Amino acid sequence: MSKFEIIGTSFEGLCLIRPSVFSDQRGMFRETYNEKEFEKMGIPKIYVQDNHSRSKKGTLRGLHYQVRKPQAKLITVARGSVFDVSVDLRRDSDTYGKWYGAVLSEENALEVFIPEGFAHGFLALSDTDFLYKCSTFYDPQDEAGIIWNDRKIGIRWPLREHGIDEPLLSEKDRKWPTLKELQGGRLED
Repeated sequence: MSKFEIIGTSFEGLCLIRPSVFSDQRGMFRETYNEKEFEKMGIPKIYVQDNHSRSKKGTLRGLHYQVRKPQAKLITVARGSVFDVSVDLRRDSDTYGKWYGAVLSEENALEVFIPEGFAHGFLALSDTDFLYKCSTFYDPQDEAGIIWNDRKIGIRWPLREHGIDEPLLSEKDRKWPTLKELQGGRLED
């Protein structure tokens, strides 16, 4: 019996993962990654970098991607909750320019696997510790992004539902272009 359950999406390669969680009066335990189990599920063993992001409620990070060195990511939340968003930027995809969002939290223990070729962002719905593995090293010279509120993409960020009037944004995230402004929005070769 697998320790993980795959929950498919309508986006090729993008999936949610539900790990087994073991709880008792002391607390809980969950395995967030197991190379053998993930390989059986078709998720390659490709990780070279682990990251930990701590965000205040209302922080919105994204939508980020790397142009010439795209990253696949495996994401989970250790504390709090986020609305996690992936935008498909793959040239020949049927879901190009479309977005997928899911709530990831310490309570639901869901993880998301994002293949290469997606922009990624999240909204912290509470104070949050956000963990993710990357398939390639972060390269600040290769980073790009799309403005979080691009009308053409139309992400329905759950701001009001969580008592957030305006998201907390970095200066960089306030200035990203729209998908249309990105030379047709396609990732470079």
